[in-house]
Amino acid sequence: MNQKMFKGSIAALVTPMNDDGSIDFESFLNLLEFHIDNSSDGVVLVGTTGEAPTIDFDEHIKLIEEGVKFINGRIPVIAGTGANSTKEAIYLTEKAKELGADACLLVTPYYNRPNQEGLYQHYKAINDAVSIPQILYNVPCRTSCDLDNDTVIKLSKLANIVGIKDATGDLSRMKSLKSEVNKDFLLISGDDKTFLNFLEQGGHGVISVTANVAPKIMHTICQKIFSGNIEEAKSMNDQLSELHNLMFIEPNPIPVKWALFHLNLIKSHIRLPLVELDIKYHQKMVNCLSDVL
Repeated sequence: MNQKMFKGSIAALVTPMNDDGSIDFESFLNLLEFHIDNSSDGVVLVGTTGEAPTIDFDEHIKLIEEGVKFINGRIPVIAGTGANSTKEAIYLTEKAKELGADACLLVTPYYNRPNQEGLYQHYKAINDAVSIPQILYNVPCRTSCDLDNDTVIKLSKLANIVGIKDATGDLSRMKSLKSEVNKDFLLISGDDKTFLNFLEQGGHGVISVTANVAPKIMHTICQKIFSGNIEEAKSMNDQLSELHNLMFIEPNPIPVKWALFHLNLIKSHIRLPLVELDIKYHQKMVNCLSDVL
């Protein structure tokens, strides 16, 4: 695997939907072109931001299929294939490989709250079953399940596990992990508010919600960090600070879908049990987008 393939600003793509709740594939493909045109370094399909919990298997597979086919190698495609069932995660990961995804993103099993040995065996089973680059995804605020560094270090020695998306926002964890894993193991931030410091300390990239609406700026910030222009990167990121905050003013992807709707990139629909952004935040979002974009 070429580590550089998954470096930089990777957009955690939303899943556009029609007013009747069906997948809006026309807007989906338009969004992919938007990210290619605006220098995103990759996309994650059907992850948290893509409403994976309410996307059924047929839709999930179709989104990966259409996305891979449309992008046609122009930027990397990472398919979200995690599940709280190991069997389901293996099935989705197998399908993603068959369809030509470049890698898979595997969230820790949620709700059933496995211990560290259970987590190790879960990821090892997927590693053993499917030969495709696999990125661990730790987001304990959502899953009630924390993947310890010691477990990550053990998993990093497996053939197909190539990195981790860390959405804890705890920079000390990344710093400690970096000293224990091999230099090719990908360290990817999953927290827009702290991603700059994460990359400054040696991270390889960010899987970003903010990049949905400001892809070129997020890409440029990453490139400036990699080239050593830290102060310029910080200045640009300071301009995004309010947008980073607003992306999480309500549970993701509620705010980002409304922002993309306001920008005329998608329709406003979001699937229950999520609902559209509360009207009290609309003007604040409009003002921020007008300032930043």
